[in-house]
Amino acid sequence: QVQLEESGGGLVQAGGSLRLSCAASGQTFSTMGWFRQAPGKERDFVAAISWSGSSTYYANSLKGRFTISRDNAKNTVYLQMNSLKPEDTAVYYCVAGWVHGTDRPSDYSHWGQGTQVTVSS
Repeated sequence: QVQLEESGGGLVQAGGSLRLSCAASGQTFSTMGWFRQAPGKERDFVAAISWSGSSTYYANSLKGRFTISRDNAKNTVYLQMNSLKPEDTAVYYCVAGWVHGTDRPSDYSHWGQGTQVTVSS
């Protein structure tokens, strides 16, 4: 059974940092990434990374503040979030799939349960 388990969410002040982790079990995936959903809003693409880690993709608005990485030995993907802003408050979902470099939710076959990130002003 394939599972994606997120960790690392929490409450942080504006300007602070958090690192999210997502451990996949049961299967390896060529593409892993993150989406987020704020209250009352649609689920938005955050970042994705290829199996080798050589290709990374980001939402334009997040480039420079967020960094995605993965450790294939641990089957884990990370999201380092710096200079956090109140508008980054959302539930962050780990995703995994087989389509290369996509920002479409429908292209990801597996989703985690989500982890809450709250940024206070």
